[in-house]
Amino acid sequence: MEQKRIAIYGKGGIGKSSTASNVAAACADEGFKVMIIGCDPKSDSSITLLGGKRIPTILDLLRQKIDVKEEDIVHEGYKGVKCVEVGGPEPGIGCAGRGIIVAIQKLRQMCKSIDDMDLIIYDVPGDIVCGGFVAPIRKGLVNEAYILTSGEYMPLYAANNICKGLAKIDTPLSGIICNSRSVTREEEIVRKFSEEIGSKLMAFIPKEQIVQDCERDGYSVLEKAPDSPVASVYRELAHAIMSNNSSVLPSSLEDERLRELTR
Repeated sequence: MEQKRIAIYGKGGIGKSSTASNVAAACADEGFKVMIIGCDPKSDSSITLLGGKRIPTILDLLRQKIDVKEEDIVHEGYKGVKCVEVGGPEPGIGCAGRGIIVAIQKLRQMCKSIDDMDLIIYDVPGDIVCGGFVAPIRKGLVNEAYILTSGEYMPLYAANNICKGLAKIDTPLSGIICNSRSVTREEEIVRKFSEEIGSKLMAFIPKEQIVQDCERDGYSVLEKAPDSPVASVYRELAHAIMSNNSSVLPSSLEDERLRELTR
């Protein structure tokens, strides 16, 4: 099986870290070797896989100019998921994209087991408003890109911008994921958006309080509420990602069409 190296993009606050960690947990449940690499300066991508514990980031450790070892930056979480946090530049100094590349290069130098992973998930910050955020793609670290959105106008606007960015760097899109915000006709809206940009809707994740409750306690839904309906949705999404072998160079919509979809 070819190693899957996926990036999950989307508007800030849309639930990328929650989705990434639950997909990682679901894949680990199925016996896959999984690594999650948090590329957001908030450094919270892996927190629900580690019982609420925050781990040192690669960039913070490198700034301390100490002899960094693999065990300092790679931490084992739920069902053996390898957890890594890149961290961010010092406030007002440096480029997040450049930091990602430096950190991943360091990780690859030190962690030989990275090549043994079945799935590597890059949880990428924000949308493509800065060239640095496409760094994992440009450097060949990612071979599949997914976009997370809801049926609201602003997340769809961000998703549409990401499509423009991916097309500009000739990178195909593997699918759209809807993280529901309980908008009227939400699944229909996001499915229609997916079709019109030439892609497909991978999953519709309903808005459930149990997701927030598990996050607050520092756990994924798969670990703390494995029998919940939303846990089944994450399992189905994980299966869809692991079996997905299609992608398309996305088109993008005019703003007026976006507004029509969300009315």
